[in-house]
Amino acid sequence: MDPISDLGFFVLTAKHATLARAAQELGVTASTVSKRLAALEQRLGVRLMNRTTRRISLTAEGEAYLAEGSTLLDGLNVLEQTIAGGHAVPRGLLRVHATLGFGRRHIVPAVSRFIREFPQVEVQLHLSDRPASLVEDGFDVAIRFGDMPDSRLTARTIALNRRLLCASPRYLEKAGEPARPSDLPSHDCIVIRESDETYGTWYLSSGSRTETLKVRGRLSTNDGAAALEWALDGHGILLRSEWEAAAYLRSGRLKQVLADWTLPSANIVAVYPTRQNLSARTRAFVGQLADWFADQRRLGAKVGDHW
Repeated sequence: MDPISDLGFFVLTAKHATLARAAQELGVTASTVSKRLAALEQRLGVRLMNRTTRRISLTAEGEAYLAEGSTLLDGLNVLEQTIAGGHAVPRGLLRVHATLGFGRRHIVPAVSRFIREFPQVEVQLHLSDRPASLVEDGFDVAIRFGDMPDSRLTARTIALNRRLLCASPRYLEKAGEPARPSDLPSHDCIVIRESDETYGTWYLSSGSRTETLKVRGRLSTNDGAAALEWALDGHGILLRSEWEAAAYLRSGRLKQVLADWTLPSANIVAVYPTRQNLSARTRAFVGQLADWFADQRRLGAKVGDHW
């Protein structure tokens, strides 16, 4: 058996809680994974994993094989990328993570354009509102918002992204339009619950003036698409990013309020593990994302000025 191929198989299998999940990732049956794992253990003469019907766990030998093996595979990837240099053709598997709503609306069409240009790349797009660990979960790229505190990661800004306050004309006709930030606590505000620390707290600034406001309303959610639907239906004032609200502002279904005040930005960033040499497919994908968002901004600017 090929030691390098076996090592890659084991590292991928070890990232999953069960053999069934590993099999799904590899595109084979669970019995195939079990047989190959048994053959690998027989060749090495040690047990690498304890298996039950519900989960798998690493033995001490398995932990050592995973740690050293991951380092060897990373080194091999860096070596190949160094040899290939900038002439490498993007190919192979690219694993991408993005949030549900934003991923469906923006990353899905960007991936569609990417694979047309690079037919030798296979993309696995994982959409989830749970944050992913690139290092531990094995993703090549994640699309996130704002600054990245993890020093093991590199973040490239691929699009600027303002946050805006907006509401439907229907709501504003009924409740009136806020003239100043201090009016917001008396309004129905649709709150997106992203963390307990910032839940219902909005930060606004205008020049040297800053306002920190605790807002509330009858509707809150952890899903931005749901909050947007409620705002469109006239249930209150919403804080949303320009990439989600711009089309509705242009059409008149939403109206920006307190436009002279700014809120903390949520720039769109592509995050990837810090390595000396990125794979050609990762480099090409991140570059394509930046181009795709720039094209969308230009198209939007032709039909409205909410960019």
